[in-house]
Amino acid sequence: MTTGKINVSVENIFPLIKKFLYSDHEIFLRELISNGTDATLKLKHLISIGEAKVEFGNPVIEIKIDKEGKKIHIIDQGLGMTADEVEKYINQVAFSGAEEFLDKYKDSAKDSGIIGHFGLGFYSAFMVAEKVEIITKSYKDEPAAHWTCDGSPEFTLEPADKTSRGTEIILHIAEDSLEFLEDSKISGLLNKYNKFMPVPIKFGTRTETLPKPEDAPEDYVNETFEVDNIINNPNPAWTKQPTELSDEDYKNFYRELYPMQFEDPLFHIHLNVDYPFNLTGILYFPKLGSDMQIQKDKIQLYQNQVYVTDNVEGIVPEFLTMLKGVIDSPDIPLNVSRSGLQADGAVKKISNYITRKVADKLKALFNENRADFEAKWNDIKIVLEYGMLSEDKFYEKAGAFVLYPTVDETYFTLEELKEKLKENQTDKDGKLVVLYAGNKDAQHSYIETAKEKGYEVLLLDSPIISHLIQKIEGDNKDVTFVRVDSDHIDNLIKKDENTISKLSDEEKETLKTSLESYIPKAYSVQLQAMDSQAAPFIITQPEFMRRMKEMSQSGGGGMFGMGNMPEMYNLVVNTNSDLASSILNTEDKTHQEHLVKQALDLAKLSQNLLKGEALTAFVKRSFEMIK
Repeated sequence: MTTGKINVSVENIFPLIKKFLYSDHEIFLRELISNGTDATLKLKHLISIGEAKVEFGNPVIEIKIDKEGKKIHIIDQGLGMTADEVEKYINQVAFSGAEEFLDKYKDSAKDSGIIGHFGLGFYSAFMVAEKVEIITKSYKDEPAAHWTCDGSPEFTLEPADKTSRGTEIILHIAEDSLEFLEDSKISGLLNKYNKFMPVPIKFGTRTETLPKPEDAPEDYVNETFEVDNIINNPNPAWTKQPTELSDEDYKNFYRELYPMQFEDPLFHIHLNVDYPFNLTGILYFPKLGSDMQIQKDKIQLYQNQVYVTDNVEGIVPEFLTMLKGVIDSPDIPLNVSRSGLQADGAVKKISNYITRKVADKLKALFNENRADFEAKWNDIKIVLEYGMLSEDKFYEKAGAFVLYPTVDETYFTLEELKEKLKENQTDKDGKLVVLYAGNKDAQHSYIETAKEKGYEVLLLDSPIISHLIQKIEGDNKDVTFVRVDSDHIDNLIKKDENTISKLSDEEKETLKTSLESYIPKAYSVQLQAMDSQAAPFIITQPEFMRRMKEMSQSGGGGMFGMGNMPEMYNLVVNTNSDLASSILNTEDKTHQEHLVKQALDLAKLSQNLLKGEALTAFVKRSFEMIK
């Protein structure tokens, strides 16, 4: 037996590991299983290049819990270690076995899936264990070794009687970590971190029942038997080529990732790149609608099939964090505990690649089956609109597939829209006016008025639409977006013709004074000569003020406190209407007031603004008037 001190540069590294290196104690299991996976994949590689003359077999990594003995066993059937290798790799912390292996075999081992960055992973065991044992036998014809350490720098190393190849790590669980002796806890961790590890992982057994034969007698008892409980899928969909997978395979993998998601995704994007960095993965577009809700099931980040985090900020462009799926890359620079991303040029390249790949896929889907793309538009638009706002590279490509639906459910790209509207919706100054509604029901009367003029009205109802149209207008100087209820239709698209008013300037002044004595201060009264058949009172919301307020409420907008400003409305009064003449010529002030309030309430009703006490008063007044 030999004893010695572990070669570290501080008196005792274990408290430092426990306190600072790993923020989350539960990852000890991920690290130790990762080491077992490395050992298994290394052996497979050495056999494939003829350096190891042994049978690979069907190795598994096994996790066993000994609750009474307060121990966890992690057993692999990988290449094992000699006593000299234990001395080197375990006691000399500065060395990483995986890194040295990769360096030695870097050309042929590039694709063998070995985690090479984390030589300190083994020491995470001391976060939960008061003592750790390693019993290991190398694939080489050398005696087995038994290493023991109680978390101090002292260790013992002696021969062992293990005869089978591989390594067994025994953790003597500390009193403050006894929760890790519960089957449910370990099962949860295996499902979180090791669900897609490339080597089968066994945790206990499960009972399977043979199906009943068709010709079995009535008293036949189904035969049951015990099988290994393999908790992982070593060959998940993202490790395969897209040509190997059907649409159903992609949907099944989505269900495997998110067992609590009951709706199928709308479509998927398979990522597969090997230059200038390695990255694979599958992103799914779930049904989103118009809500920018907090994501419950996030994109999962893996490194060589080892789960790292679901915080993919920086790697995935922000607008795509509303998607679901998996990204796996050995090139993502993480800190030693794999809990944080390190600033790196590769990260920006990965983010740019994902943006480009998503844009290309969306364009292909649009071109391949436009009708299907249009049918899914309302479920994906919020992601794409957010992408146009936040990523210039995505914005550049978006013109090819981003859609602008009308209230009649026809869909145009921006260029198609310009072509469609230019003849009828260009104003006298040569500007193309794009009319839109935010709510089909609330703005119904305004939409109908516009349609009577032969105008198209878009339905743009996402919470960030004000920001987006501001950006589009900035890039298209000859186009302006105007909500259909922001003024009378003749003012929205000003043509050369002018309607003559029936009332003189003096009569208009008298009418305005009368109106303002009954109209609340929240309304700015404007008199306008319109067609005599047009509505006598129309409530509008100024486009600029409303848009700034909306932008302020959804973040940005450039005007401090705009979101808290009270609502401001214009009351447009048609001076050519019979009602305007009646109000002007009525000498009975009470009757005049009734007329004004009734007309205002009717205008408010058409804008969905009449509520509560005002609605009750309106109904009562209406009944009085028809008695």
